[in-house]
Amino acid sequence: MRFLAQLFPEFTGLLDDMDALYQEKRSIDEKTYQFICFALSIKARSKPCVLKHFKGALDAGASLKELAYILALVMREAAGADDCWTHDVLGDIKEIMAGNISCDCQK
Repeated sequence: MRFLAQLFPEFTGLLDDMDALYQEKRSIDEKTYQFICFALSIKARSKPCVLKHFKGALDAGASLKELAYILALVMREAAGADDCWTHDVLGDIKEIMAGNISCDCQK
């Protein structure tokens, strides 16, 4: 965000406004909010956000065991989604093996 903050401060200012709105209108408790943000941060592979929301969850009363469960849940759901998606993409193996594929990535 440092790059954007320097060159497009109007955008980052609006993100700050959005964060304030989320805080004002939040309809879930802090621990649940931190759990959701922690899970999304893991999936997004954002180290600063993982650290921030891990600590935020602890500060909101979460236990290490609960955070371990959230991490395991994210890993399991990601694995299931990856499995389903890959099977859908591969579809008809015989057609792929025959070279009957079409994708934009072949150049």
